[in-house]
Amino acid sequence: MTKTYDIITVPDPVLKQTASAVSAVSADIRKQMDAMLQTMYDAPGIGLAANQVGLLNRVLVMDLRSSEERGYGKADDTGPIFMANPEVIWESEEMSTIEEGCLSIPRQYAEIERPAHVRVRYLDYNGKDAELEASGLLSHCVQHEIDHLNGILFIDYLSTLKRNMILRKVEKLKKQQVL
Repeated sequence: MTKTYDIITVPDPVLKQTASAVSAVSADIRKQMDAMLQTMYDAPGIGLAANQVGLLNRVLVMDLRSSEERGYGKADDTGPIFMANPEVIWESEEMSTIEEGCLSIPRQYAEIERPAHVRVRYLDYNGKDAELEASGLLSHCVQHEIDHLNGILFIDYLSTLKRNMILRKVEKLKKQQVL
């Protein structure tokens, strides 16, 4: 059984920190990726960045296959995507709005506008240079997870009023011990 991590929730300060690049995709980084993927599946979610489990390295995992049952429509079935040091190298001028949620901001959702299409360069699970062209939900997901690595949460795109409302709801859920 792969080990898993605890998911950190707002307002933990680690979520607002910038993660550092990894020097190489080592056996330890692959173990971390495997544990993050299992943590994400258990949550359940479709993406998870290292900050969300208290690690400040530039690693993220995604798997959109379970998004269909969450009402996001037909997902591609490429399976898990592992990224180290991901960076957006191109984004479209065309924008897209999708309702986003976050494992670190449980049970809260908001419409977020982002570039509709992006190209991301990263190191894959085996440490090889790779690029991903993404649109639709995959584009939103990869941008959302890269934002985490830069200390940015999806609620940072909202008005102060909406952001504070969401943070109060999360605190209330914590006090009710339903999270």
